[in-house]
Amino acid sequence: MSPMTMIRRRVRRQLDSRRAEALVLVTLVGLMWSTVSVAPAQAETMSVTLRSAVAGLPMEAEDRTGYDRNLFPHWVDEDRDGCHTRREVLIAEATAVPVVGPRCTLVGGQWYSYYDNATWSDQSDLDIDHVVALAEAWDSGASRWTTAQRRAFANDLGDERSLVAVTDNENQAKGDEDPASYLPPYEPARCRFIGEWVTVKLRWRLTVDTSEKVALTRQSDSCPDVVITVTPIQRNTIMCS
Repeated sequence: MSPMTMIRRRVRRQLDSRRAEALVLVTLVGLMWSTVSVAPAQAETMSVTLRSAVAGLPMEAEDRTGYDRNLFPHWVDEDRDGCHTRREVLIAEATAVPVVGPRCTLVGGQWYSYYDNATWSDQSDLDIDHVVALAEAWDSGASRWTTAQRRAFANDLGDERSLVAVTDNENQAKGDEDPASYLPPYEPARCRFIGEWVTVKLRWRLTVDTSEKVALTRQSDSCPDVVITVTPIQRNTIMCS
């Protein structure tokens, strides 16, 4: 067998393997979407490589008709411990732990913004970014959710990749863009960002549009093909009205 024939066969096996992984993921996503009438006691965790996850994301045209940020109640104190979501994230992500005072006032502390490789000691310099912005979520399926479901998305503390403390100016630069038009300016952060974006889309069963899929594919092909583990939100939490 010639060396060229051996190379062709090796490449073909690699492509077949990726197609098989993508097919498995598409099947899993389809089951997650279709079997929504009964919620399991515990949502099942799934693990898949980054590139296969991107390949398996369901596609749909985006539509922002009717979007209003107020349709996503956010920064709520879900567990009634006195700390709303913003402060819960600040406490969880602090690289130097702040003192938590009465009514969850935070004194001191330090934070790292991975989007732009910046460190801050003043919490007013930070925004809490929805990795997948609220408007993007609306475009990708959340328009069909109830207000309670959108509230759950906007305050998702169940996966640390959903919300992240970043430099306020950088969060404003990102706005409601997807990876087709925004990537973190700090290049070493981009693979992490793509992985977190895909995780949130899978966790909440959100779709992608064509340009987003192209950008995710291009970017993930330049990243290590790491395994990402996702726990989809419980079905009865996001069941469409």
